[in-house]
Amino acid sequence: MKVGFIGLGNMGAPMARNLAAAGHDVAGFDIAAQVPEGVDAAASAAAAAAGREVAVTMLPDGGILREVADEIIPAMGPGAIMLDCSTVDVESARSVAERARSAGVQALDAPVSGGIGGAEAGTLTFMVGGSGDAVKAVMPLFDVMGQKAVHCGPSGNGQAAKICNNMILGATMIATCEAFALADKLGLDRQAMYDVVSTSSGYSWTMNAYCPAPGVGPASPADNDYQPGFAAELMLKDLRLSQQAAEAVDADTPIGACATGIYAAFVEDEGGRGKDFSAMLPRFAARNRPAAR
Repeated sequence: MKVGFIGLGNMGAPMARNLAAAGHDVAGFDIAAQVPEGVDAAASAAAAAAGREVAVTMLPDGGILREVADEIIPAMGPGAIMLDCSTVDVESARSVAERARSAGVQALDAPVSGGIGGAEAGTLTFMVGGSGDAVKAVMPLFDVMGQKAVHCGPSGNGQAAKICNNMILGATMIATCEAFALADKLGLDRQAMYDVVSTSSGYSWTMNAYCPAPGVGPASPADNDYQPGFAAELMLKDLRLSQQAAEAVDADTPIGACATGIYAAFVEDEGGRGKDFSAMLPRFAARNRPAAR
């Protein structure tokens, strides 16, 4: 397929590179990052999207997505598909989809799970909102960039699925790290803790697949001094999106709100920026219980 790719950062670059390596004709643009091997450099976002069957975007936030959409949609032909893989607020996703539809362009919001490692390995999971026909049309691209694509319903539902998933992920990582820190102080060996919990009712992805304790369980960022596979500031971004959405629809999410506050303190006040989101474990291990009020 002829593909334009706008946004070639830590996630976008390997995704675009994998598409090119699989034989797709990819033109790419980024205001700062280099164009990866196999991808033709375009002079602008509009130039990357012009004449392409699919324009993929991987951008930092909803405001930038709206700006890029205003630039590329007029350059896209009728029936072309704008495939946004950014993680943004639901309102922005739905606004961009409506803007695209009014211009005869199909739109999909398809945020991803799997981090940089999944982007490089082509094992991402896509949560997709938009028409079923458009999903089928871009399935060859999903098959290269990821291992699974789930159609979640109409426009905006991909973003809804992503923020709900990551609200669970953030809260679960905090609970996992709290439990390890408690186990330490109770004299329970971390390996024994893992061996019990990973096969018991405390089983979770954060324990079994992404254990925050170095040297325990499968290899994870904890074994690389918490260099980010999924940065703490990105988790904070997603948690804030979850709370923005919860406020918009009057949903009660007290655990999500608490997790947002903890990650905000970690990233903004405690040196967590630039570390993996599982670096919550050394944070809790170094802390004492707050004094009773």
